[in-house]
Amino acid sequence: MASAPQLPLFYNGLEPLSSDTHADYKVRPQESAPFLVGQHAIPITVDEFPLVQRHMPIVFSVGDDAIPLALMGLNEGVNVFINDDGKLTENTFYVPAYIRRYPYMLARLHPDAQELSLCFDPTSDALGAFDEGDALFADGAPTEVTKSILAFNESFEQAGARTQNFMKELRELGLLMDGEVSIQPDGAEQPFVYRGFQMVNEEKLIDLRGDALRKISKSGMLPLLYAHLFSLALMRDIFARQVQLGKTPLPQLGG
Repeated sequence: MASAPQLPLFYNGLEPLSSDTHADYKVRPQESAPFLVGQHAIPITVDEFPLVQRHMPIVFSVGDDAIPLALMGLNEGVNVFINDDGKLTENTFYVPAYIRRYPYMLARLHPDAQELSLCFDPTSDALGAFDEGDALFADGAPTEVTKSILAFNESFEQAGARTQNFMKELRELGLLMDGEVSIQPDGAEQPFVYRGFQMVNEEKLIDLRGDALRKISKSGMLPLLYAHLFSLALMRDIFARQVQLGKTPLPQLGG
């Protein structure tokens, strides 16, 4: 089992799914996602920008290995779309693929392994040797349910590769800058200033010329950058939701 420091967000462990070890395992639908309670920033892929930007601000993490993030809250420990029971507070909300992938994940069983194996978090109660649910294996072979789970995870990995290429181009163009959003609520003496993330420098984007501009136009990168920029207006909506929920905002965006 992988050690905890190497595990990504949500995962407490990783175990390869096996027709031998897990021959009698079934998967059952989950009505809640307790692992989401208090998670304010979720990794997303560039494929999701058009959908995410309708519901959540899209920002980029800090550091050289920045990734796109959907903000479900402006402060650590706050998720305005999930109640304390881990249930969505609205039905029309787009749930990022990173969330829908859990508790499964494609991973290399050994550092030198060439292929990725379908693994799962053994601490999840979504699958196990239950009496009810959909079987993962039948006569030693993966069922359609398992094949569907594998296909989704493969699609997610492909989107992840596209996202890595997108971020590489973004860095090469020098378009990322430290982000800052100031929100002045009615009646507040001081504005709430959120930092700790990166965003696209719109002035640099507008000033792009020649080959650089043609490159991002042909690659389809340009509308994705504007989806990110437009989504930042939702920062104020998330702030308002936090106030409404009594989740007193803090003047700093954690993580």
